[in-house]
Amino acid sequence: MRALVLLSLSLLGLGPVHAQQKADRYPARAPMEKYHIDRQTEITMARTAAPPSVSADAEVMVLGDSGYEVAVKGRNGWVCFIERSWTASFDDPEFWNPKIVAPNCFNPPAARSVLPHYIERTKWIVAGLDRSQLIEKARAAMTSRQLTPPEPGSFSFMLSKESYLNDEVGGPGLPHVMFFVPHGQAATWAAGWEESPVFGVEASDVEPTVLFVPVRRWSDGSPGPATTDHRHR
Repeated sequence: MRALVLLSLSLLGLGPVHAQQKADRYPARAPMEKYHIDRQTEITMARTAAPPSVSADAEVMVLGDSGYEVAVKGRNGWVCFIERSWTASFDDPEFWNPKIVAPNCFNPPAARSVLPHYIERTKWIVAGLDRSQLIEKARAAMTSRQLTPPEPGSFSFMLSKESYLNDEVGGPGLPHVMFFVPHGQAATWAAGWEESPVFGVEASDVEPTVLFVPVRRWSDGSPGPATTDHRHR
């Protein structure tokens, strides 16, 4: 069932496909400079994750030499930034794909409880840890409560036309919103069920579970691709 749901996610541009076939395409982290973007370009692109009514007053973070850092202070509690490949689940076959750029904008609950997972993971990656070491660090951080499950109401926008989500779609896929829930709650949302509009699979017990809901428009208000055929194959 997990493989079938992942196939649907890939068709939507929301996740990987054929994990076994693609597992060795990016076996290790590329040089860090491959993941960097011009700072002003990154700020501008990060804001395309959400409608201007949200992103104009959001904090913006960019990837610096030591990890994510604040580039623009915000006023509304939201945080926009560009995810790199390693913010995916630990078992994602494109975990180290340097082409992936995914503008995302977190609401305040997600900024408080989910964003720290991505910030810490990025610090560990810059320090040179491999994937097995990252999992060990995440487990220790969860056990010590340095990192916590998502707060209720944790949500984000991914409405950027400038995304490159994975090699399968080769671009932004579909505009969508995301809900972050603690491990073990995907079924509560009917995520991945036949005919359900909610997509996603259960993450490991050391990372947030991410649920995806396709929406009709990009952040600039233009219509997204048709979504008439998005069954869980």
